[in-house]
Amino acid sequence: QNRWLLVEFLPVDDGALVLSEKTIWAAVKQSVVHNFGDAGWGGIGVSLSVKYYSPTTHMCILKVGREYHNTAWGAVTLLTAIDGRRIVPHVVHVSGTIKHAQMAAVTHNRAVVARLRARANRSASYRDSYDDYLENSERDINALKDY
Repeated sequence: QNRWLLVEFLPVDDGALVLSEKTIWAAVKQSVVHNFGDAGWGGIGVSLSVKYYSPTTHMCILKVGREYHNTAWGAVTLLTAIDGRRIVPHVVHVSGTIKHAQMAAVTHNRAVVARLRARANRSASYRDSYDDYLENSERDINALKDY
């Protein structure tokens, strides 16, 4: 049994936030060890994985064992920087199934793109590169498997 955490990493500073699944995993590991010790990492380390990351919306899907999801959630919440870049983590959704995590991720992506378009004074019907991004990200998210 797993839990799925949908996390948005909001950059504090202006500029591009360049992350990868590997750097996110390493940052969460470091946070678990720092805040919960080796015992915390011993419990969570086997089941923790980063299943998806979008550099466009800075959204990530983490998979963790059900009994350790509170530890993972706490470790993510306590993150202040990843690879030297200051961030504010926002846990958007926690789910018991991959399907619900996928639906929440797609919905959240659409909301983020709508905010980006609003900031650029674009109408909802305006066609731009975000349309391709939404199609591709929805396909990638829905292709995730529970393993």
